[in-house]
Amino acid sequence: MAGRADTTVLAGARVVLPTGTVENGRVIVEGGRIAGSTAEDARTIDLTGHWVVPGFVDMHNHGGGGASFTSGTVDEVLTGVRTHREHGTTTLVASTVTGEMDFLAQRAGLLSELVQQGDLAGIHFEGPFISPCRKGAHSEDLLRDPDPAEVRKLMDAAHGTAKMFTLATELPGGIDSVRLLAEHGVIAAIGHTDATYEQTVEAIDAGATVATHLYNAMPGLGHRAPGPIAALLEDERVTVELINDGTHLHPAALELAYHHAGAARVALITDAMDAAGFGDGLYQLGPLAVEVKDGVARLVEGDSIAGSTLTLDTAFRRSVTIDRIPVGDVVQSISANPARLLGVYDKVGSLEPGKDADLVVLDEDFVLKGVMRKGEWIIEPRLG
Repeated sequence: MAGRADTTVLAGARVVLPTGTVENGRVIVEGGRIAGSTAEDARTIDLTGHWVVPGFVDMHNHGGGGASFTSGTVDEVLTGVRTHREHGTTTLVASTVTGEMDFLAQRAGLLSELVQQGDLAGIHFEGPFISPCRKGAHSEDLLRDPDPAEVRKLMDAAHGTAKMFTLATELPGGIDSVRLLAEHGVIAAIGHTDATYEQTVEAIDAGATVATHLYNAMPGLGHRAPGPIAALLEDERVTVELINDGTHLHPAALELAYHHAGAARVALITDAMDAAGFGDGLYQLGPLAVEVKDGVARLVEGDSIAGSTLTLDTAFRRSVTIDRIPVGDVVQSISANPARLLGVYDKVGSLEPGKDADLVVLDEDFVLKGVMRKGEWIIEPRLG
């Protein structure tokens, strides 16, 4: 099948591989996958002066494009998915927010169908099993302790597509819920928590492996009471989520996390809500009203930060150009690490033969110029 129409060579770019960056590299796309070789007469696209990196993997995302994963219809959820794909996120987990148990079970059923269709990579339940002391943009009236039976109810409602639960593991039932999730191969994430250092260590020992948006919605780092941040940063079993939008984290906090945990234990996420890729205005996040002004989402009542309007192409560019994180480290944090956590690294998360042809083309200033998913251009580079 030499030179067939569905074979494309992306040539001349800096290509970021697991082993390092290749100058004047080539990525061969055959059908929907990355190939190891091709005939000389295959279609070639000259990407000289550009970067080619793996498609981004977002494991914590509530919506975008004016649409909510928490409450939207199937079409609205797909609108959010398409919006983030246009910003380089080729693999996406839909996150819920706190709600009534029956409503969350209903949402799990709807979202699970989209996972089975391949539109989503899984479901993340953020709430209701979180601390009222660190509720953030969650309705306090609907919060509850993490009862393993209720955790199991949501797992069952998701029909095997639940990827992660965020829990305040210090609450009654928290440790037992962590053990339940670990036994079933579902990520137990510590977040929206008021836990002490010692309680956090106990939860990690029980099987918790992720810190939900580290620093946010948890006690600050103290010199006598180090709290959860120190425990989460120091333990090699834990991957820490970071929202690098310039609002959620001071640059020094981001640098501290990278320095202490290392790039292999960081997952860059958006925690996006409906306004991502859409604009300022009034929105709903679950039952709560949110106002987005100058790109920052806050609750109308209480003024708490209510998710973000971030897209991962912006997080990538900011991490490299402002925070001066090496490109390879950013690729690891934004693609490979979340793919491994979600159990899909055999298919996505790096540019290797046999994997899905999910990739992002960036110019020399790290501005997104092209997005490919499974060999199909979502945004085809306009060069010259």
